Amino acid sequence: MKVLVTGAAGFIGFHTAQALLAQGVTVVGVDNLNDYYDIRLKEARLSRLTPHPNFTFHKINIADHDAMLALASEKFTHIIHLAAQAGVRYSLQNPYAYVESNLMGHVVLLELARALPQLQHFVYASSSSVYGGNTKIPFSVDDPVEQPISLYAATKRADELMSYTYAHLYRTPCTGLRFFTVYGPWGRPDMAAYIFTRQIVAGEKIKIFNNGDMRRDFTYIDDIVAGILAALSKPPVVAAGSVPARVYNLGNSQAENLMDFIGVLESALGQKAVYDFQPMQPGDVPETFADIAASTRDFGFHPTTSIQTGIQKFVDWYRTYRAEGGHP
Repeated sequence: MKVLVTGAAGFIGFHTAQALLAQGVTVVGVDNLNDYYDIRLKEARLSRLTPHPNFTFHKINIADHDAMLALASEKFTHIIHLAAQAGVRYSLQNPYAYVESNLMGHVVLLELARALPQLQHFVYASSSSVYGGNTKIPFSVDDPVEQPISLYAATKRADELMSYTYAHLYRTPCTGLRFFTVYGPWGRPDMAAYIFTRQIVAGEKIKIFNNGDMRRDFTYIDDIVAGILAALSKPPVVAAGSVPARVYNLGNSQAENLMDFIGVLESALGQKAVYDFQPMQPGDVPETFADIAASTRDFGFHPTTSIQTGIQKFVDWYRTYRAEGGHP
């Protein structure tokens, strides 16, 4: 088994590569180490992977089709495509980055998959953002997803459609995973857990959008990785009369009130936050909540980490990381 992991220096990619290596799998990582957030965090993650004898790293932009297609000589059996331009709000500032990474990059990965006759499964990251302004709770994979309210969401939905097309045309088994608000150690600095922790520790005000009337399906990183690896081992069946393409939700299947989440964070830090209530941000949604019935049924996905446990683990990591000189 030889697995390509794109976005290997990213939050989810790093943890996924670690888990695969722990199982004795040969992993090839790709990342362009862009500066969307502090590159030192990406380099710190990567420094924990590169010493492993079964890990090889290539610094490549996934939209560079010549460089990526040259990797076909590696003869991967599986691809886990997690690289993307992330962030709903940043898509309002730099739409071109999303077109390059999330559209062109995804097509390049599909072309790479097409060039690998031995490939058993192409697994890729989608997002709960594809549900847009859906008011039906919880979000089901059977719900309509044709009204995205951010460019980021639109690109992720486009990735699902393109994957279906490649599965139809070339019989490439494709599985898309819609992640719901992932958090945990080594998390992204632009996500709520990291932002709030840094600001609370610094005594700064934390911005709370929609005046705190927000609910999120916060999902701990270990549960997400377990779901990725479980899905990887269960590719869609390639059979006459069907298209080997599937999409699943990976979430905690519990919508937490944002103010409760902040309360847990305050308890873990032993410090109260200073609140700055703000209106809803463009492209944002008031609630996310994953219906995981399909992922539980098809590959046994069952998240087990409460926000109390997950936040404490994040805070413990954050304190250690900063004490060791980590940034930001």
